[in-house]
Amino acid sequence: MKNIVILISGSGSNMGAIVRAAEQERWADRLHARVAAVVSNKADAAGLALATEHGISTAVLDHKAFASREEFDAALMAQMDLFSPTLVVLAGFMRILTPGFVAHYAGRLLNIHPSLLPAFPGLNTHQRAIDAGCKFAGATVHQVTADLDHGPILDQAVVPVLAGDTAELLASRVLTQEHLIYPRAVAKFLA
Repeated sequence: MKNIVILISGSGSNMGAIVRAAEQERWADRLHARVAAVVSNKADAAGLALATEHGISTAVLDHKAFASREEFDAALMAQMDLFSPTLVVLAGFMRILTPGFVAHYAGRLLNIHPSLLPAFPGLNTHQRAIDAGCKFAGATVHQVTADLDHGPILDQAVVPVLAGDTAELLASRVLTQEHLIYPRAVAKFLA
């Protein structure tokens, strides 16, 4: 069985979309894959409850309890490796990962970013797209490399930027597309 470990920091809406797709599309039968664990760096991440409701193992590692980013990432890898992940999926995991972490999971680490990469890597993507006068925005699923938001692109979705859009309105429309393309990209990656 191909084990998927999902990392979250908050609501886990993309994680939830992946979990629902795995169940509805019978990934266990078709792809020999399952979401084996959800790990968060925040104990109050709402996505943990959703994972538990679906019978998925969960763990919390508070990054503030570690003296350095490297120590946290080493502990995170040890926790995740208990599940022998075939694939690690970042789903709203709000931590920049160390090169050692990225190298450990090289070729099997995915992320979703709320812009049409290579445009607007980093934070505040929706406001930056509006400020730049973009007619379109969107989301990108990509493999993670040592360069932030620059790995090979696996899937994208385009969303129009409408007159009068705020960052929040645009983010909401982009998120609906994220919930479609992330499960699709994960399934395709595992096929």
